[in-house]
Amino acid sequence: MGFKCGIVGLPNVGKSTLFNAITATQNAQAANYPFCTIEPNVGTVAVPDVRLQKLATIAGSAKVIETLMQFVDIAGLVAGASKGEGLGNQFLSHIREVDALAHVVRCFEDPDVIHVHGAPDPSRDIGIIDTELALKDLETVRVRKDRTAKAARAGDKVAKQESAWLEQIEAHLDAGMAVRSLPGWREDEGYSKFITKDLALLTGKPVMYLCNVRDDQLPLGEPKFVNAVKAIADAEGARALVISGKIEMEAAELPDEDRTAFLQSLGLEETGLAKVIREGYSLLGLRTYFTAGPKEARAWTIPSGATAPQAAGVIHTDFERGFIRAETIAFDDYVKYSGEHGAKEAGRLRIEGKAYVVADGDVMHFRFNV
Repeated sequence: MGFKCGIVGLPNVGKSTLFNAITATQNAQAANYPFCTIEPNVGTVAVPDVRLQKLATIAGSAKVIETLMQFVDIAGLVAGASKGEGLGNQFLSHIREVDALAHVVRCFEDPDVIHVHGAPDPSRDIGIIDTELALKDLETVRVRKDRTAKAARAGDKVAKQESAWLEQIEAHLDAGMAVRSLPGWREDEGYSKFITKDLALLTGKPVMYLCNVRDDQLPLGEPKFVNAVKAIADAEGARALVISGKIEMEAAELPDEDRTAFLQSLGLEETGLAKVIREGYSLLGLRTYFTAGPKEARAWTIPSGATAPQAAGVIHTDFERGFIRAETIAFDDYVKYSGEHGAKEAGRLRIEGKAYVVADGDVMHFRFNV
């Protein structure tokens, strides 16, 4: 599995339409009224990678297996969600389960499409969502802080460290800032685990903003709206993408051979799905490596910095436990020398050990013994 991305935003901003387009299904009901989505819709999609088909052709693979990722269409949040408004507590719990957030922001005016606050205002709309997530995080932090204080006073070293972290997090949230903008925590493995795993803080999740624009505003969108979103994204080190739910739906319904021409006619080079996945991989620091042979060519997702044994463990835990070596060919070399045999003859097949950090695009064959 690549990663799990939650689609969030105010009610009626186009989340379900985008979900349907991205997953090429009609599973998420889309309608012109708030709270159309109550239970989260989950869609699994293949991660597009042009390299995989090239490998399969060279290796004569009978099957091509892409890595997968999940999109979760989470119901629209409203002011007061952290206190249970609009089924907010239920919806916020769904957000805890995802790796990253795609925050859909309505960036177009249309009197025929209801806006929960009367008219779109990206800064206000983003602020409402961020405030509710931050308030929920504050509640989580304060509950944990009370529980940890007693152990810290008793001299527990772990509790003392956690108490110090909790003080920092609470002050940051109180200042109106998302945890993801808190300096230094991602570089500290213990601190990072505490925020993302132990506390599962909502504002600690990486986010990309999806500016949902009218089809006639592509590829740049309405400047006064899109620029407001980009300014917010830049301030917190996030990403902002311009996308049209309507166009994505139309593209998803076309045969593959017609889709490229349709997108090019609109000045687009790729679908919104491809953009979202690429940005998601970048946000989460993910990499792809490949295995290729007569039976199948397959893509595997790993975190940046993963060693060869850790990469092997994605296939099966026995591969990591009994790792001996990894026969490795860079993707460009695999293509240039027409596969494993040619790369080996050219001296481009490398034998890598346990300390090797896997590079994006490596084609690997693992030797193991258990």
